Amino acid sequence: MSTPLNARPVSEVREGADALRRAVSSVVHLSDEVMDTVLVTLFAGGHLLLHDVPGVGKTTLARALATATGGTVGRIQFTPDLLPGDVTGVSIWRNDRSEFEFHPGPVFANVVVADEINRASPKTQSALLEAMAEQTVTVDGETRALPRPFLVMATQNPVEMEGTYALPEAQRDRFTCETSLGYPTRAAEMAMLGEQATADPLAALRPVMTVEQLRELVAGAQRVHASEGLRGYVVDLIAATREHPDVVLGASPRSSLQLLRAASAHAAVQGHDAVTPDDVQRVAPWVLAHRLILEHDVDAQRLVAQVLSSVPVHRPGA
Repeated sequence: MSTPLNARPVSEVREGADALRRAVSSVVHLSDEVMDTVLVTLFAGGHLLLHDVPGVGKTTLARALATATGGTVGRIQFTPDLLPGDVTGVSIWRNDRSEFEFHPGPVFANVVVADEINRASPKTQSALLEAMAEQTVTVDGETRALPRPFLVMATQNPVEMEGTYALPEAQRDRFTCETSLGYPTRAAEMAMLGEQATADPLAALRPVMTVEQLRELVAGAQRVHASEGLRGYVVDLIAATREHPDVVLGASPRSSLQLLRAASAHAAVQGHDAVTPDDVQRVAPWVLAHRLILEHDVDAQRLVAQVLSSVPVHRPGA
């Protein structure tokens, strides 16, 4: 039987988030918005989709986050010939024991880097669905629990690049947030050349917390108070995406839960003990834009901004 989590207070969640921010920033230079998205995803207990061209530091970010949280890291290089068993693991027959022995795949880690996820076939991409949704893997009829915390940080190349597949809708819906690192500023790239020319900053990085502490911080972040009016605001925003004329398929009910969890995480990272509409509005573009199926040439970020401006805000006492 698992030991009940000791949810940490909001003040400790903020302290932990600040420590992680400093640790990760010592390895990879990120904008404040990207760093906020990473922390919100982590403390929401979710998964992150990084939409970028190769070589901007996505894998380094994942490794830095795993190291700073004291967790294990697994890496899967998605290629057209990758099989589902290469992700989840396989059972191999042992003649000396006359039985099958399970060999865990790279998905059995606290932080899983799914590199260039859209270079594999949709069948292989779907091997992550159960892992991301249930934090379990079922192979040959036996279900095995994955380590916790469990974060999939998937990198996705633009679909215009050669040898890519579009992610299935069900797969995109499992990612709590999406962001893009983008190219670094000139100052950041100059700093990178100076810092990494002769040494690997990852080698010097040390954990700032244990995985057990992280689990307790995540539990604390998800216990931030959300009023009934705030929950109603989340539901109204999701409903508005389904009614917008430029939306072919709006946000799913899962999106409502992910939006509330992300807003709770954002409030906790800021040190607030209650979720506000400002928290919801801050995380909504990260949570919703990648989930919507839109008419051709409609910009998802702009549409989410339209939805936010059109839905009345539920504020206490209003």
